[in-house]
Amino acid sequence: MKYLFLLISAITFAQQTKFVDFKSVRGQITINSKAKSVSGAVSYWFTVVKETDTIKIDAQNMDFSDVELNQKKIQFTTNGKQIVLISHFKKGKNNVSFNYFAKPKQALYFVGSEEKDNVQIWTQGQGKNTSNWLPSFDDVNEKLIFSLEVVVDSKYQVISNGILKSKVNNDSMTYWRFNMQKPMSSYLLMLGIGKFEKQIQQSNSGIPLEMYLEPKDATKFEPTYRDSKRMFDFLEKEIGVKYPWEIYKQAPVRDFLYAGMENTSATLFNTRYVVDSTGFEDRSYTNVNAHELAHQWFGNLVTAESGKHHWLQEGFATYYALLAEKEIYGEDYFYSKLYESASQLKYASRTDTIPVLNAKASSLTFYQKGAWALFVLHEEIGDKAFKKAVKNYLKKHAFQNVNTQDFFAEIKKVSDYDLDNFSKVWLETTIFNTQQANSLLLKNKAIQMLFEVDKFKNKPLSEKRDFLEKIMQSDVYFSVKEAILDQVKNEKWEDKKSLFILALETKNVQLRQTVAAALTQIPESFRTQYETLLEDKSYQTQELALYNLWNNFPKNRILYLDKSKTWVGFNDYNLRTLWLSLALSTPNYTVDKQALETELMQYSSIDYEANTRQNALEKLLAFKIINDIVLKNLVNATTHHMWQFAKFGRDNIRILLKNPEMRVSFEEIVLDLNEAEQFQLNRLLKE
Repeated sequence: MKYLFLLISAITFAQQTKFVDFKSVRGQITINSKAKSVSGAVSYWFTVVKETDTIKIDAQNMDFSDVELNQKKIQFTTNGKQIVLISHFKKGKNNVSFNYFAKPKQALYFVGSEEKDNVQIWTQGQGKNTSNWLPSFDDVNEKLIFSLEVVVDSKYQVISNGILKSKVNNDSMTYWRFNMQKPMSSYLLMLGIGKFEKQIQQSNSGIPLEMYLEPKDATKFEPTYRDSKRMFDFLEKEIGVKYPWEIYKQAPVRDFLYAGMENTSATLFNTRYVVDSTGFEDRSYTNVNAHELAHQWFGNLVTAESGKHHWLQEGFATYYALLAEKEIYGEDYFYSKLYESASQLKYASRTDTIPVLNAKASSLTFYQKGAWALFVLHEEIGDKAFKKAVKNYLKKHAFQNVNTQDFFAEIKKVSDYDLDNFSKVWLETTIFNTQQANSLLLKNKAIQMLFEVDKFKNKPLSEKRDFLEKIMQSDVYFSVKEAILDQVKNEKWEDKKSLFILALETKNVQLRQTVAAALTQIPESFRTQYETLLEDKSYQTQELALYNLWNNFPKNRILYLDKSKTWVGFNDYNLRTLWLSLALSTPNYTVDKQALETELMQYSSIDYEANTRQNALEKLLAFKIINDIVLKNLVNATTHHMWQFAKFGRDNIRILLKNPEMRVSFEEIVLDLNEAEQFQLNRLLKE
C-alpha cells in the first residue's frame, strides 16, 4: 500500500502535461433524466512524452469498470476526485478506455419534471467542473479534441459542441453524435437537452448560426436573437480572424446559473433574456450575446493559462461586446457605457485592493477594468496597429494557452508604446486613472455635455434652470438628460417640475423610466402626466408606474388595477405577480381573494423558474401574505442550485425568524419537509 501511495504521489496533476499529452477523446454517454445520472464508455488517446507510472484524469465521485490500456486491463484507483491509472507508461502513443457512472452534484443540472413533461438537462463547466459528469481535465492547459455520442430519451433534443454527425433512433432512445475538429479545454464542453425549436441563419463567411427556443416561446425568436447575425459578421471582421469553429449554436435554458456561458461553438444563456419586443427594451440579450460570442476567440481559441491572466478572456470579451454594440447602437451608447463603468471602477478603487493581474480580482476588475485597459491601448497605439497585434496574437497562439506577455509581445511588434507603464497603471494597480480615462471619454460630444452638466452640480437650480431645460429639449443622448434628473432629485417639486415634464415629453423609453423610478412620491399636480407611463412599451416602467400610482393615490386604485389586470410582463411574471399582490391588498376590489392568493402562491412554487419564484416570494413577503405554503416554498428556495436564489431564501428566513411567531411557524413545518429542506431550515433555526 505504501508503494501504491508513492506511485500516486509521484507527480502532481499540474505537472502531468510534462509527462503526457492528451490528444483526443471519444465517449458515448447516456443521460437518465429520472435517476438524474450519467453513465458512459470513454476512450482517450494520448502520447507519453516522458515515462511515468501514473496518469490522472479528473473525475468527481464516479464509479469505474473495464479500465484498459491499449485493450489490456490495468490497475487503477480513485480518490473521489480523480481516476488514477497505474502502469508503466512508455513513450509513444497510447489509448485508455473505461466505463463510468455518476450522479453529479454540480455541473450537470436536471430542471423540471417527468410528470409535467418539462425536463431540461444542461451543463455549466465554469472553469473546472466538467469532471463532475465526464472524466476530463480541470487543468485548462490540457486541450484536446472531443467527440461525444449522447444517448437520451427520443422525446428530447440534444445540443452539444461541434457538428452533429449523426442522429440514430433505437426504440425509445436516440443517439446523437457530435464531433469537434479542433482542441479545446474541458470546461468548455457542454450539453443542452430538452424540447426546442430551431431557426438557422448563415454568417457572411458561411458559418451556420443555430438559434434555439422552447416551443412555447417560438414567437419570441426575432426580439430574443435580434442582431445576432449582424454581431457575428461584425466581430469576425473586427477581430480579423475567421470564426474558429464549424458552427455556432445558442440556446436559453431554465434556471441557468449565470447570464450566459461561452461553451465552444455553443452558448447557453438564461431564459430571462427570452423576450418579446416590449421586453427587449429593458432586458435584451444583445450584450450577453455579443460577450459570449467574443469568447469564441478570446477564451476558447486562446485560453488564459491561469487565473492571473483571466482578463485576457473577460476583458477582451467585454471590450469586443461593447464594440459590437457600438456598431448597432452608435458611438454615444459606446461612450456612455464606458463612462458608466469608469464611474463604477473609480468608486470601487477606494476599497478594492486587488488589481487585474491577480487570480483573486473581482468580476468588475476582470471584466470592466480589463475592457478599459484594452480601450486605452486601442486608442493609444491606433486602430491599425491594435487590430494587427490582436490578429497576430490569435493566429500565433490558436488552440493554445496564453498569458499577458504573449499578448504584449504582439503589441511590441507593431508599436513602441510603453507597455511597462501601461501594465503598471491599468493591470497592476487598483487606482483608476481618471485623468487618462476622461481625456479619452471627452472625444465624444455627449460626454462633453455630460461633463458640462456636472459642472453645475453645486449651483442653485435658479441659476442653471435655463441651461438644463435647453439640454432637456435638445437631441443630446438620453444619458445626459438622466444626469440632469439625478442632479435635481433633491430639489423641491415645484422647482424641478418643468424638467420632469420635459423628460416625459422626450418619448425616450429609458428616460421616461428614470422618471418612473425617481418619483416614489407623486404630486397630485403631476398625476395625469405620470399616468402616461402605464402606456409605455416597457414592462419595467409599467411595474414602477403601477406600484407608485397605486401607493400614492388610494382613491384610484381600482382604476389602476382594472387597467392592468391582464398584464403579465417578462417571462418571470413581474407584472402579474405585482398585480396580484396589489389586488389582494386593495379592500373590496374582488370577492374571490382566495383565488388570487392561490395564484400568487403558485408562482412561488417549484413549478416555476427561480426568477418567477423570487418575484412572487418578494411580493408575498412585502405584503405580508404568509402561510405554511409560502414558508415551505421559501425553505425550498434554500436548496436550489442557483446560489442567488438559495441566498435569497436564507436571508429572508433569517429576517422572519426574528419574529417569535414566525419561528414557531417554521418549527411546525419541519416534519413536512424533505431531507435537504430539513437540513437547511434546522441549520437556520440553530443560528
